Amino acid sequence: MSQPPGTYLIEDLYRDAKVILQPRPSSDPNDPLNWPRWRKQVNFALVSLYVLLVYAMIDVVTVTWSSMNLDLGFSYEILNDSYAAGCGALCVGGVLFLPFALKYGRRPVYILSLLIQAGVSIWSAKQQNVADLVLVNTLCCLVGALAEVMAQMTVVDIFFVHQRGRMNSFYVWTLTIGSSLAPLAAGYVTGSQGWRWVWWWMAILLGGCALVFFFCYEETKYEGHMILGIPQTSHAREQADPVAETEDAKPDPSCVVDVEPPTDHELEDPASEVRIDPTIPKKSYRSRRALWTSSPTSLRSLFRHSYQPFLILVNIPAVSYMAILNGATTSAALIPITVYSTYMTLPPYNFSPEQIGLLGIPAFVGTMLAALICGPLSDWMILRLAKRNHGIYEPEMRLWLILAFTPFVAAGLLMFGIGLNNGLPWPFVCVGLGLAAFGATPANGLSLTYLTDAYGEIICDSLIAVVFVKNLFPTILVFALTPWIEGVGLSNVFITVAVIVAAILLGNFIFIMFGKRFRIRCAAKYRSYAGHALKGE
Repeated sequence: MSQPPGTYLIEDLYRDAKVILQPRPSSDPNDPLNWPRWRKQVNFALVSLYVLLVYAMIDVVTVTWSSMNLDLGFSYEILNDSYAAGCGALCVGGVLFLPFALKYGRRPVYILSLLIQAGVSIWSAKQQNVADLVLVNTLCCLVGALAEVMAQMTVVDIFFVHQRGRMNSFYVWTLTIGSSLAPLAAGYVTGSQGWRWVWWWMAILLGGCALVFFFCYEETKYEGHMILGIPQTSHAREQADPVAETEDAKPDPSCVVDVEPPTDHELEDPASEVRIDPTIPKKSYRSRRALWTSSPTSLRSLFRHSYQPFLILVNIPAVSYMAILNGATTSAALIPITVYSTYMTLPPYNFSPEQIGLLGIPAFVGTMLAALICGPLSDWMILRLAKRNHGIYEPEMRLWLILAFTPFVAAGLLMFGIGLNNGLPWPFVCVGLGLAAFGATPANGLSLTYLTDAYGEIICDSLIAVVFVKNLFPTILVFALTPWIEGVGLSNVFITVAVIVAAILLGNFIFIMFGKRFRIRCAAKYRSYAGHALKGE
């Protein structure tokens, strides 16, 4: 019986509970799924560094606000609106630039975006007026939107289903380092060297990262080896028509590996039993680092990826819901940042730029703890649940953890908002920030893992749609935040936000119960969208 997209047999109960690799790797040694562990780790570490620096650049700006207010006379309302303009640019950046990653590969897009961001940092260091402020924020976020989707594309390129939960948790962790700890460093730089040096340091770091990417990052877009002039992309073809095995199916022994014992999980390579064709030559160092890898796709195909994300958003409920969920959790993270960057510089707190930067620590600690718990726990849990389900994995199995952490998000937002409104001691406010980050981290990571598992062959277009909606939420809220607080009060704003975010997260119950039915109903449309993506028509 044919199964919907995302349903896989990942444990062979007939072979001592061995893990079956999904998606199926090809026999080509150049297939990124077949890379040795160290090559995957190096590439993903570079991508994580990219994400860290991009989010650092987006979020360090709030630490410089008080100094820019004094130096350039920018009002906090103008600074807040410029930040909202950046959030709006995050919505559309993926729509504009991601089709080029599909056409020319991930490598040139990573390198070019780093160089652009370094140039924007130099411009930021020299800004003098409101026009500069708005333009640098907009351009920074327009290009920065790539970080969210490109990282997920890399996860899909090189990791198997049973590894993605951990990788996405690590992605969320590095993202949080950039958004939480970078402002801490920026606060000290602002206090000791001046706010302009925040951007000079960002230019140096981004330029250095671009250089490292040029020499070390390998292309992960896999076109397959050629047989009689025809590209052979076995795992892509299977994903385009994802028919999972039934309960009594016998898996291909070449794609079966031993379950790694929990105590030494990292000692065995899960792809170690893949049968590699020795007649296929391995690419040289130079060819693996070609500046671009063009696909035989037309301009019409590139244009399709500018509107297809919105078709997917409308027609596939999981993408719609996860977009709203990510929008809610992003708002829950950004609203406190914009609030404390203004309100905690005033009595009774009177925080300096250095102290405002230190407020990133609670979110970092909360995210780190959640990532350490949820990444490995999610991958372990799906194997356990799949075993109880006759070895068959359903993507909805990951969503239970989101529900378990939902109360922490609401509690953290309430503690922060009410504590700040009533002038409670700063440790109380900081605990609220940490709790909110702790609760939101599983939702951020596992919602993306759910989509990569359920709709792997349209993940790029799906994530463009998610990023668009995700950043539309804070764009609207940041613009409306000041009059909203003035109208109803700070504590009432955060009570409302906490209730809305919790209600959205509890919507995971619907997908746990009915998610597979949604995937069955959307299977034909999914295959249609995936066919467009693969054929490049």
